[in-house]
Amino acid sequence: MVMLDEQAIEFEAWVPALYPFMDIPALIIAIVLANLYIERKKGDAHKSVAVWPIVRESLRGSALSALLLGLALGLFTHPEVVFEGFYDHIFRGLLSMLMLIMGIEAYTRLNEMRKVAHWYVVYGVAAPLLNGLIAFGLGYVAHVLTGFSPGGVILLAVMAGSSSDISGPPTLRAAIPSANPSAYIGSSTSIGTPVAIAIGIPLYVSLAQVVFDL
Repeated sequence: MVMLDEQAIEFEAWVPALYPFMDIPALIIAIVLANLYIERKKGDAHKSVAVWPIVRESLRGSALSALLLGLALGLFTHPEVVFEGFYDHIFRGLLSMLMLIMGIEAYTRLNEMRKVAHWYVVYGVAAPLLNGLIAFGLGYVAHVLTGFSPGGVILLAVMAGSSSDISGPPTLRAAIPSANPSAYIGSSTSIGTPVAIAIGIPLYVSLAQVVFDL
């Protein structure tokens, strides 16, 4: 968003709000698939797994609850006051500290990830770019059909290529305790996020400049 503002590329104000609508279903689907896999690994391949209790417990988790609460606050309160009094002065600093802590944890996971999750490395490199390009294509279709802005297309691609760095780890720790944190933190925060930022964002901006003649 900062890069788009600096380059005077306009985008719809509601586009960043798509993030929780993308993140929450993605995490719930991941948890459901993981539980199905765990049941099959136990030898209960034909045992039916109740999906709704899994979804209900996932939504009760702290990370997803915070996303839903944020949506509710934005819809039913006056977010301008929160923005001026909290976000613009404090939130960015707190987020920077959080990302620094996560970066340190991700670095400590790299050695273990090389031992247990080789394919996660490949996925961490390929998935952000593939997902982002798919979203860019869908955004272009929306641009042709509805006039969706080029900046909105770029943001959609960036969000589709991003990882659930903040909400993902606590949700998975609570819902799938047997999952190896080195795999999902290492592949997302250590590899996926740098790829999405260093390669993905310039790529989508360059594509938009060519496709939309910015």
